[in-house]
Amino acid sequence: MRFGPVPLAEAGGAILAHSLTAGATRLKKGRRLGPAEIAALAEAGVAEVIVARIEPGDLGEDEAAAAVARALAPDPQAQGVTVSAPFTGRVNLFARAAGVLRIDAAAVDRLNAVDPAITLATLPDWSRVEARQMVATVKIIPYAVPAAAVAAAAAAAGPMRIAAFRGGRASLILTRTPGMKESLIAKGGEAVAARLRALGIDLAPPVVVAHETAAVATALAAAPAGMALILGGSATSDAADVCPAAVVAAGGRLIRFGMPVDPGNLLFIGEQAGRVVLGLPGCARSPALNGADWVLERLAAGLPVGDAEIAAMGVGGLLKEIPARPQPRAGRPAPGPTGRPRIAAIVLAGGASRRMRGSDKLLEPVADGRPVLRAAAEAALASQADAAVVVLPPDADARRAALSGLGIAIVEAADAAEGMAASLRAGLRAVVDGADAVVVLLADMPEVAAGDVDRLIAAFDPAEGREICRATTADGRPGHPVLFGRRFFETLAGLTGDRGAREVLRDAAEFVVDVPTGGRAAAIDLDTPEDWAVWRAGSVA
Repeated sequence: MRFGPVPLAEAGGAILAHSLTAGATRLKKGRRLGPAEIAALAEAGVAEVIVARIEPGDLGEDEAAAAVARALAPDPQAQGVTVSAPFTGRVNLFARAAGVLRIDAAAVDRLNAVDPAITLATLPDWSRVEARQMVATVKIIPYAVPAAAVAAAAAAAGPMRIAAFRGGRASLILTRTPGMKESLIAKGGEAVAARLRALGIDLAPPVVVAHETAAVATALAAAPAGMALILGGSATSDAADVCPAAVVAAGGRLIRFGMPVDPGNLLFIGEQAGRVVLGLPGCARSPALNGADWVLERLAAGLPVGDAEIAAMGVGGLLKEIPARPQPRAGRPAPGPTGRPRIAAIVLAGGASRRMRGSDKLLEPVADGRPVLRAAAEAALASQADAAVVVLPPDADARRAALSGLGIAIVEAADAAEGMAASLRAGLRAVVDGADAVVVLLADMPEVAAGDVDRLIAAFDPAEGREICRATTADGRPGHPVLFGRRFFETLAGLTGDRGAREVLRDAAEFVVDVPTGGRAAAIDLDTPEDWAVWRAGSVA
């Protein structure tokens, strides 16, 4: 890649390195300079620009980021991750479900050693993660990198995965010492139950017995199937102490007593009747993170926990000196700022097709014979949007039939005759409670694909000021779909008539980011028989 200042006359086709204002036009960095941009800059008196130009043998930032991400997650569903579309050289990976992250730290180091321009940042191996939480991000720093370096980085990458929590059932034995307060016993039981609920594990009614080996052994032998937990009324101080000895007395065996995690040193683990028996340290009565949490998380995810695994927990195991560490054991927290946003897709199909002179443009077949309405709905469903709805006018039986078998939610806009705003309001009402953003698709755009929607979702980042993401053609012409963040829901719901969201885009220009999509799909909007005829002839209407 060549980077640096060039005369404006030589900048055609290059990538603008720094944002510039050309008269009334604001050109953001990363914009590919075409004839219109060159003309605007020349008119504004700009003689020289700093640009990047991709050369043979280079990969653009998005293509490079996607290649590295594919090496990390060649089978995302099986690995328990969701992979975002690339945007500005970045691909994010998110957990599909709550669980434990497994990642090869040495492979991450090898990848990051290939070329400083190719970077991968992840959460630590063994991290507990929640659904939708970001677990890794690939970032290509310049606008392009050598293809050979990308290939080397991909070869160095080790696949990652989320070991999802599997649920299950556990029993809990609590022991009582003479004079022990009932409130302390109850507190311990409640803390353990909260931990297990957060891991999706059901807890059988706890059993309270005397702090004696025989009593604990009897309770253990009678405990229902599933993992068995023991929380002693007195701390375990030796492998031959009351509770570890009870495991052996019940026909089981002790695997390990003690762990290099503080708090949590006095944990023990054993096996009895084919199930895990976990002796909890006294600190388990508190919701604060301790070594028992690490063990319970791995067991809940179906990962092995034995002598060697516990012995390897020492690095990072000084938990009591990390006051900023969260205490999520009372329940699963909602995704934080790095969580994958919840996106809904709204397909607007409430128009009357007045310009089609008697036929319905949304039932026009596209190349493979599907009605264009069905193609738009399928694109929404195939995208990374979490929910999708189609908005129809009343009595649109033929349009409903075109959507048959898709399983997409259909919303009726009783006042659809008012114009596009009515359909948009109806779609928003259907999704507003569960969405961080909505992607608005027009049903008469035959070339918009799921990948175009994914590009908009990848671009959405309120923290970076990217709260409206508008699709453009490859050469920069703005069009559809458009993604709107929650900030704008109230404004969109107040629109009237057939203006759509043009005013929102105009008034919130500082929040708008243009997202290039393939070819000219974002600008192909077919409203008349002539439009359709030209498009079918291979031209752009």
